Amino acid sequence: MTRDEILKLEGYLQKTFRLADIQVRQRPQKDDSAEVYIGDEFIGVLFRDDEDEDETAYQFQMAILDFDLQ
Repeated sequence: MTRDEILKLEGYLQKTFRLADIQVRQRPQKDDSAEVYIGDEFIGVLFRDDEDEDETAYQFQMAILDFDLQ
């Protein structure tokens, strides 16, 4: 992902979740995805889907482990 995409996605997530601590960070050696953090805690991955020529979509994937719910 480009730096411009990362900044736009970070702003979108901050606004949507009303949380200024959300950060989107570039992944080393990956150009189709970025990591999402709240503060220093990794929470998920954003993937870019640009298979459709007319449209680019982004998917956010977050795993929640059962011991985190306790």
